Amino acid sequence: MSKKESTTSSDKPIKKLKQDAGVYFKQLMRLEKLKKSSEVKAGVVFSFHSLIIGLFVDRMEYFKILFDQNPLILVLTTLWIVSALISIFYAFKCFKPIIINLKYDDNVFFFGDVVSKFNSIEEYVTRVFEVNEDRFELFDQLAQQIHVESTIVATKFKNVQNAIRFFMLSVLFILATLITIAVT
Repeated sequence: MSKKESTTSSDKPIKKLKQDAGVYFKQLMRLEKLKKSSEVKAGVVFSFHSLIIGLFVDRMEYFKILFDQNPLILVLTTLWIVSALISIFYAFKCFKPIIINLKYDDNVFFFGDVVSKFNSIEEYVTRVFEVNEDRFELFDQLAQQIHVESTIVATKFKNVQNAIRFFMLSVLFILATLITIAVT
């Protein structure tokens, strides 16, 4: 067995493997990119809704006449508006800052702890040096921060998925409305 194989063997306990803080920081950077990606997707959904709602409001007088002529158009339009509002709600939730209230020790990498758990910059800097001198504590705090960030990313993507799901539903109601208008 080669050296490379022996260091990656599954029978070797993970805590005996050499830890690299760079791996943790790369994961944190990857999670930050995923957060931005979810917000971009939510922004695109919001932009489409803004455009479609703007067109609808611009032609409101025309739609009022259609509502009087065919109540089905009013029902379909109402369903479109409701699904669009739900989609917009989830898109906005993606932009809302998420603070996870999990039980962790004070963490020098968590912005909330940096401003609320340390009374002065000197106290914070001293604690950062202490954490960096103790490899176990360093990796523990980095792993906790990765867990928090992963929870935030998962929540944001769940909101984006819901925003897209209701956006697609709203598009179906728009198409049904347009078909109903064309047929009548």
